[in-house]
Amino acid sequence: MAELISHALTEPLLRKLQGEQFVLLATIDEETGVPAVNAVSWVYAPDTERIRIAVGHKSRMIGNVTVHPGACVTMIGPDTTYEITGKATVTQAPLEGVQIKLACLELKVETVKSVMFYGAKIVQEVKVEKTYDKEAADKLDRQVLEALKRS
Repeated sequence: MAELISHALTEPLLRKLQGEQFVLLATIDEETGVPAVNAVSWVYAPDTERIRIAVGHKSRMIGNVTVHPGACVTMIGPDTTYEITGKATVTQAPLEGVQIKLACLELKVETVKSVMFYGAKIVQEVKVEKTYDKEAADKLDRQVLEALKRS
């Protein structure tokens, strides 16, 4: 059963969302009206009220949040699985200062819940390894993070 934690990011979640972090972004598909889930890692929380997410400039997520602004970020760990809900908007397209075409979505945090099943906790968080040129990936990650901080 979901347990309400707060109506803003906690300090540990804020810190986790200020570096590269694997999360799932759920939006409502603009055409079908059913949930659509995407794995993303370019996220940045400038404060406890907002989460910025960089997505491809042609991503369906852009149209989805334009038509249905309700969105959810799911984050695994620390300790539990978090559901962070709110309203998302496109705040910048294209995202300036990045070598590829991206857009910035911003989620205004409304609720933070623990959605972990009873009697369990997360003991190891998700780790992601880039499978293409490490130097190029690191450079792009730095560009995107800096652009999200400025958005």
